[in-house]
Amino acid sequence: MAESIVEDELWEDFHRVVNMTSRELRDWLAVQGADEDTEALPDQAGPELGHRVLAILGKRRADLTPDDVDVMDRVVETIVAERGPDPEPTAGEDSWRRGLMNLGHDPLKP
Repeated sequence: MAESIVEDELWEDFHRVVNMTSRELRDWLAVQGADEDTEALPDQAGPELGHRVLAILGKRRADLTPDDVDVMDRVVETIVAERGPDPEPTAGEDSWRRGLMNLGHDPLKP
C-alpha cells in the first residue's frame, strides 16, 4: 500500500474547511467563470486554484502529489485566515463569499 504524503491534520483540516461537494464546486466554477471566452470549454471556467481543489477532492489520499499537498495547505491557510478556526455560517460581502466559494468553501453552510 502506498504511503500517504499528507499529514493527518492537513487532510482533516482541508476536508473540514472545503465544505462544498465536488459536484457543488464544479457547478459553481462553471457558473462563476462563465463568459464568452469559456463557453466552449465550461470545464475550464473559473479560477485555476478552484480546479486544483476540485481535482484533489476527486483523489484518494494515497494518490496525492507534493504539489497537491501545497495546494491543500494554501487553501486551508486562506480559508482559516478569512473565516477563523471555527466559523459560523455568515453571508458577508458578495465578493468575499464568491472568493471563498472559488476555493470550495461556502460560508453560508454550517
